[in-house]
Amino acid sequence: MKVSDRVLERLREWEVEYVFAFPGDGINGLLAAWGRADDRPRFIQARHEEMAAFEAVGYAKFSGRTGVCAATSGPGAIHLLNGLYDAKLDHVPVVAIVGQTDRSAMGGSYQQEVDLAGLFKDVASEFCEMVTVPAQLPNVLDRAMRIAATRRTVTAVIIPADVQELEYEPPAHAFKQVPSSLGVPHFAPVPSQEDLARAAEILNAGEKVAMLIGQGARHARPEVEQTAELLGAGVAKALLGKDALPDTLPYVTGSIGLLGTRPSYEMMRDCDTLLVVGSSFPYTQFLPEFDQARAVQIDLDPSMVGLRYPFEVNLVGDAGETLRRLLPLLERKADGVWRKAVEDNVARWWEVMQRRAEVSADPINPEYVVHTLDALLPDDTILAADSGSSANWYARHLRFRGGMRGSLSGTLATMGPGVPYVIGAKFAHPDRPAVALVGDGAMQMNGLAELITAAKYYGEWADPRLVVAVLNNHDLNQVTWEMRAMQSAPQFEASQSLPDVRYADIARSFGLDGVRVEQPEDVEPAWRQALAADRPFVIDFRTDPAVPPIPPHATWDQIKAATLSVLKGDSDRRSVVRQGVKAKLQEFLSGNGGG
Repeated sequence: MKVSDRVLERLREWEVEYVFAFPGDGINGLLAAWGRADDRPRFIQARHEEMAAFEAVGYAKFSGRTGVCAATSGPGAIHLLNGLYDAKLDHVPVVAIVGQTDRSAMGGSYQQEVDLAGLFKDVASEFCEMVTVPAQLPNVLDRAMRIAATRRTVTAVIIPADVQELEYEPPAHAFKQVPSSLGVPHFAPVPSQEDLARAAEILNAGEKVAMLIGQGARHARPEVEQTAELLGAGVAKALLGKDALPDTLPYVTGSIGLLGTRPSYEMMRDCDTLLVVGSSFPYTQFLPEFDQARAVQIDLDPSMVGLRYPFEVNLVGDAGETLRRLLPLLERKADGVWRKAVEDNVARWWEVMQRRAEVSADPINPEYVVHTLDALLPDDTILAADSGSSANWYARHLRFRGGMRGSLSGTLATMGPGVPYVIGAKFAHPDRPAVALVGDGAMQMNGLAELITAAKYYGEWADPRLVVAVLNNHDLNQVTWEMRAMQSAPQFEASQSLPDVRYADIARSFGLDGVRVEQPEDVEPAWRQALAADRPFVIDFRTDPAVPPIPPHATWDQIKAATLSVLKGDSDRRSVVRQGVKAKLQEFLSGNGGG
């Protein structure tokens, strides 16, 4: 048995099902071993190493297991980095296995020689090691798997090409030999009873309690609901926790932050007590004023508590176990005035979303596109949004219910993961439908080529439905509106304007299906066709770039600056925007507490 054979055997012992990868001569030894191992674990061929990493992230996010990706030395390893940083910043377990030039060539400025230990030092800061002798392998690989899983982070294993070809020798019972073992311990830490009592005192004293939950609360849904009921609290969700609690509950205010909802903003503005569960939401300006609310935080990671707000009590522990111990100490709020105000604001918000979706646009309002999807989604759908204005509509218009899952690049906010995320999700759950909402910028950057990956593998999925909705507005829209609102600058055509691409036509050329939609009346039929398709389906929605993704906290000065920048721009569409912008802004303001 060669070292490369033992690598794959050990991954099988770790019950790794898939390795998302792209080949290269730096991992030729591993590729040959894959051939000898009857492709177990499955080698899933992406079009690009960055996409392989994103697919590993998507798989990990939606399966709850560790994602594994692999790449060759030099450029292949470099290409992995963006996807790996996405995993690290969103606390997702991913292991990267990368090749390296032969040991005899290292240090000799050899072809494709890159200091991989230095390169991965930051992204795999918890564990990054190079295997230089066969006996070292099991310990390095096992620690990489275990650390990634328990610390929810990225680890890296570097294996030089010549080491892959060596005969495998296990570590001996000898000095400076390190044995190893399989398995990840399952543990659920809880805070002390004293800290729980202090937290309960603060929460019981509050009259207007707001909760903020993140992805760390996903497995504590019953406990979160019980806590909210006892405290009479409204619950806002960080974007990575959008699927942690159903939006059908009347007190769930939806997303918070720049892409958030008005009721989340109002709740944080008016509350006197804050409970944060499983979230490291970083934007302090969307939380209560510092002298306004008493606050308690619950988080599994002791290094992530106390960062975002002056919390009085930081409870370090598993969200579910901690809340189960906290619940008996909480007193039910007798006065339901605060809860009713929150629920009224939520109900009003969804009415506003309906009205905003109905605002006319040229040719199609992107809010109408996503709002229409909301009612059509199966309850077991997996959703992903790319970075850009598509994330705004994902955050505000889609009401998660049932077993729906969803995610995006939360902390890195990188462009391009939408399509590979749902491909990774389909390997995690081949029996569930998946939908990606992407902008035309992200689709041109990464999504088009990865349709080839979907075409290659969809025949293996029990449910072949994978829908990619492209919001095609010929504009890098989020940055354009940020320039308008923050710099009072008109659209800079040279950087922002995108060429038109017939995305559905390209999908059909790959053996998939698709349709281009240019009229509002065709939006719902297109969604229905895609969700009933027998193969991956691309919908090319021609949407209006003049529909503003204005945040709920926007000031009139920001709105005015954005409007004036549109009107003084050099775009050929200036006259169309001038005619429609007043009505659109009035419609927005009428439901968002504006003037």
